[in-house]
Amino acid sequence: MKLILSTSNIMTAGGPSVIRQPTTYKSNVELVNSLRANFLAAQHATSRETGSSTNTANSNGRSSSWTKQEEDTLYIPAVDFSQGGLAEERPQYDITVKLFYLPGIPVSRRCAHTKQAIDLVLKELHVDSIDLLIVSFPGILFDAEDDSEEDVSSVDDGSEEPSDDFDSTIQTWRSLESLHEQGKISQLGVAEFGSERLARFLPHTKVKPSVDQINLKDCCVVPKSLILYAKQEKIELLTHNDCNDILPIGTTRELLGPGERGAGILASSPDASDGLQGDIETQWVVKYTAVVKDRGVVENKGYFALADVGSCVKPST
Repeated sequence: MKLILSTSNIMTAGGPSVIRQPTTYKSNVELVNSLRANFLAAQHATSRETGSSTNTANSNGRSSSWTKQEEDTLYIPAVDFSQGGLAEERPQYDITVKLFYLPGIPVSRRCAHTKQAIDLVLKELHVDSIDLLIVSFPGILFDAEDDSEEDVSSVDDGSEEPSDDFDSTIQTWRSLESLHEQGKISQLGVAEFGSERLARFLPHTKVKPSVDQINLKDCCVVPKSLILYAKQEKIELLTHNDCNDILPIGTTRELLGPGERGAGILASSPDASDGLQGDIETQWVVKYTAVVKDRGVVENKGYFALADVGSCVKPST
């Protein structure tokens, strides 16, 4: 079963949209806290309407109240795509989306995952296209000292495929170029690419990345080689505070599991019938931001994440 987790618009949930989080606020903390807050808000809203307790899951691990199931997909919480959207006309906004491909997920799934993530954002914001899609590949960590050399996890020791496999990056980029050609994405961007990686990557692209987003953890100095190369290729350099592995499996299980801090969707034990049973695997995370151009105000910001439960077992009757 597929589980789609959503935060809704965290700008309205946390206060006026002009209030911004500090630059040191890591987006994985923002993601986890926003998901948990949205789960609780949906549970409490249902509790007020029905007068029932906030014990979330029924005997099948599916809530008939604050979640919504469509075929093999469970929305947590239920999402009403007919509501919401942007307050002003589409041309008034810059819409940026960042898609995180997660470690351990087969490259062959990325094309479908990209389409799923983008479609959810388009439906949520009631738009037909986004201005910029930035993709984050697992196994690539920017290091200002060596200008984005591959990290140790990407070294091929012969045991298994490197996490940063160049051919898989190009294969994934082809699917992004297809969405660009369809008009769903105006510009494409990458994350954590240094000058050497960019120089190797660009000759294989039809649609060149217009943005390179890098994480400067302990310093604020961008390598001169990257600055010069990006200027030469007309690539804009941006910085971020995102974590590479933004939603680990353990965190997902804690969010959806039993207990005070969990949503009660997953079973409390392998042989229990109080929730969905089976191994959970987080597939991808997408972050979206809609900024009003003339005011520079973030009006809408949120996240979606997709997780799979490998084996869904119903309790015996």
